[in-house]
Amino acid sequence: MRTVVLLLIMGIVDLSIGQRYSQFHWLSHLRARRQHAGWQAEDVDCPLECDCPSTFPTAMYCHSRNLQHVPYVPSHIKYVYLQRNQITGIQDGVFNNATNLVWVVLFHNQLNSDKIGKNVFSKLKNLDRLLLDHNELTRVPPNLPKSITDLRLGHNKISKILPNSFEGMADLTTLQLQANLIEDIGGVFKGLKSLTMLDMRKNKLRKIPDNLPERLHQLYLEFNNIESVPAGFLTMYPKLQFFRLAHNKLTDKGLPSGVFNISTLVELDLSFNKLEKIPVVSRNLENLYLQANKIKEFSLSSFCSTIDMTNFSKLRMLRLDANEISARDIPAEAAYCLRRVAFIDV
Repeated sequence: MRTVVLLLIMGIVDLSIGQRYSQFHWLSHLRARRQHAGWQAEDVDCPLECDCPSTFPTAMYCHSRNLQHVPYVPSHIKYVYLQRNQITGIQDGVFNNATNLVWVVLFHNQLNSDKIGKNVFSKLKNLDRLLLDHNELTRVPPNLPKSITDLRLGHNKISKILPNSFEGMADLTTLQLQANLIEDIGGVFKGLKSLTMLDMRKNKLRKIPDNLPERLHQLYLEFNNIESVPAGFLTMYPKLQFFRLAHNKLTDKGLPSGVFNISTLVELDLSFNKLEKIPVVSRNLENLYLQANKIKEFSLSSFCSTIDMTNFSKLRMLRLDANEISARDIPAEAAYCLRRVAFIDV
């Protein structure tokens, strides 16, 4: 009889532990109890759904587990991997126990904007990378930490970005918004002083975004509905080296004279547009992609205004295939002007 009473007491004690903690704390408690019982476990404080290997004590791996919720995250964890699951929402407070998180990886889930709490990420003051691409988001999550440097929101259903979506995020260097439904971006990028890479491919932009950060190094705008480039556009971004405008609706009329004749530009992609002439480019340009346009002549003056032994283009790659010209249209003088070119595809 005393044995039965003792067992009941022990059961009540365990039950009280389960009531004091959340469901996910309870799973962690079970894991710890399992280890004390002699089970072979690599980690002590880790939810049953995940792995926290001793070789990477601050990482929690929960990817590809068919999870429908974010599990309890122990306080010592800095890197949590939750990609390729079936998570639809994140409630406020989920990460409150792990405010030292540096990476949160949630790509390839089913996240819905209406099911994400307004302050889910707000307490993560050390968050550096937030990967939310390949989900069902219709807007940028609110109250994002100002510490983020890498934010990935590509392959969602975002159609509009509120003016304060990136407010105060002065450390953000990489922003991926490709494959969404964005038509106009307004001036939401104005305060992103550290932004060097912006990816807005496969949206519905009708013009190049305004008020881009001056430090921008890479700008990807392929697969949009852009018809023109503003005069003096590249002079406002002296650090821009990689500019891609392929698969848009550019015409010669939409390109002001000399708009690409900027010495800092290294790569320019204007392929799959409606250009009939080769635009004038800087001699410092190294890669130029013009395939699949309507170009009818090879104008050497687009690359060299004068041709001599000291003035020549630094171009290494030139693609002109799928246009209305052939190799016979390239003048002999091109050998002097384009002496560094390793490949011309006509």
